[in-house]
Amino acid sequence: MSSGMSLFDKLWRQNLIEDLGEGRGLIHIDRHLLHELSSPQAFAGLRQAERVVRSPDLAFAVPDHIVDTGPGRGDRTVPGGEAMIRALRANAKAADIALFDVGDPRHGIVHVVAAEQGIALPGMAIACGDSHTCTLGALGAWAFGIGTSDVEHILATQTLVMRKPASSRLTVTGTRAPGVSAKDLALGIIAQIGVNAAKGGVLEIAGPAIEALTMEERFTLCNMGIEASARSAIIAPDATTFAYVAARPNPPVPLAPAIAAWRALRSDPDARFDAEFAFDCDDLAPQVSWGTNPGQTIGVNQAVPDAPSDAAPRERDAALRALAYMGLEAGQPILGLPVSVVFIGSCTNSRLSDLQVAARVVEGRKVAPGVRALVVPGSARVKAEAEALGLDAIFVAAGFEWREAGCSMCVGMNSDRVAPGERSVSTSNRNFEGRQGPGARTHLASPATAAASAIAGAIADPRAYLR
Repeated sequence: MSSGMSLFDKLWRQNLIEDLGEGRGLIHIDRHLLHELSSPQAFAGLRQAERVVRSPDLAFAVPDHIVDTGPGRGDRTVPGGEAMIRALRANAKAADIALFDVGDPRHGIVHVVAAEQGIALPGMAIACGDSHTCTLGALGAWAFGIGTSDVEHILATQTLVMRKPASSRLTVTGTRAPGVSAKDLALGIIAQIGVNAAKGGVLEIAGPAIEALTMEERFTLCNMGIEASARSAIIAPDATTFAYVAARPNPPVPLAPAIAAWRALRSDPDARFDAEFAFDCDDLAPQVSWGTNPGQTIGVNQAVPDAPSDAAPRERDAALRALAYMGLEAGQPILGLPVSVVFIGSCTNSRLSDLQVAARVVEGRKVAPGVRALVVPGSARVKAEAEALGLDAIFVAAGFEWREAGCSMCVGMNSDRVAPGERSVSTSNRNFEGRQGPGARTHLASPATAAASAIAGAIADPRAYLR
């Protein structure tokens, strides 16, 4: 019988305070990330119970979901949003929690700044009241989203009581063709293994194609893990990870012993998993979603599929509903479908490399008439780096809006929304009904595909624009 441990087994053991029996354990949380949407109620519950924040030095706060991304912004945003932003600010100050506020050069989307500021590190257990916390698993961390009651519990105790989740592994082989991005890889994987594949557990992503990814590409891939129902997605840390961490503000000192410990964070050869998946990316093309979940995705040159006649009734009904909501018919090409909005941003695709490839597509070209196109950097740091390279000038000259950092049009909880019935190409991670606004129709794609679609005024193949 195998006695080898998986990467997640090692992370669980490393952060386990006490085994409570029956698969449950008391877990220490190394980093607690807070934002304005899910934390006000938790702080209110803390005050009502007359408790204090146990470890304020392990918590970090940033307003990102509701903030306005327009130039010259302050706290103004949608009704009720300003109160949430001010509550986060007041709660962080009262508890002596570090706050990366609007206007701070460290501000941005929580999953972006936690990595770039060196808050998240390999081996850590990281929790945040947001399901896309799994992004940070790209560092070899156990990162996961939690509900408001758990936010309050961590504030009070710096722990969580959890049942050990199931663990699965996805092995990715092959070589991506030019013009095929990490976002295309993520969408292609989910289309193959399904949106329920990981069943709420931990998904380790491994294989030679993953080892070849840059750090920013790994963030994109792990960010989408939750869309395959993985509460956590993790990649074993390696030389790419260590180089990234070494370049962060305030890396561990001394760094060499930390890296030596991190090298052990990988699955043993004889590790066992509850499920195994495989994906070969050799023939992968740029991907575009056609339906209302990321699994309803096809290659950019393919036709919209019909609802499968041999599928379970629930699956068939979901496909028929998606076709109706998206205003599509089976058999029609996805390429050339007119769009009215293009959004480049979100915690999935708002890092510098994402903006660089989009700028390569649009440089010297113009956004098609009638298309609103936005670029929203993931952080103030990304924005400053992009401006230093002149990317903002390229986007503005092409007709894009160059915005301030924030979640923006991904989440539809701020003023950046897609109008009812409008069709959007978005680099975000979710496309359920109403995600970008009531009645909005969202096609998920890579930054290059989104940029090409803005120029064409319709869903376009980015390979025709990348020289």
